[in-house]
Amino acid sequence: MKTDQIKDWHAHVYFDAASRDAAWALRERIEKSFAIEMGRFHEKPVGPHPRFSYQVALKNEQFEPLLSWLTLNRGDLTVFIHPNTGHDLEDHRDRAIWMGQQVPLVLDIFTRKD
Repeated sequence: MKTDQIKDWHAHVYFDAASRDAAWALRERIEKSFAIEMGRFHEKPVGPHPRFSYQVALKNEQFEPLLSWLTLNRGDLTVFIHPNTGHDLEDHRDRAIWMGQQVPLVLDIFTRKD
C-alpha cells in the first residue's frame, strides 16, 4: 500500500466511567498541543467501538507528531488508531495500531446489510 492511498487517520481514545476524567484531561491537552479536529465525547459505545470514546481526526502529516506525543502522554488509556482508505473493514481490522489494551471491535457493522 502506498501512503498516498491513506486519505487521513483517526485515533480513538477509549475510556470508561473510572477513566473519564483522565480521558477528558488528555483531550484538553491534545487540543492545546495540536491544531487538530476533535470528535464528540461519547459516553456509550458507538459504531465499531466497544467502549466509550472520542475521535481525533488527523492529517497524514500529523500522524508521526501525534503518535509520538500519545506514546508519552496517554497514560493508562487505550488508543486505537486506523487509516482511512475507503475500505472501513480492512482499515479497522487489518491496518490498526493499538496503544494499550487491545479490545475486540464490533466489525459486523461494516458487513451487515440493514
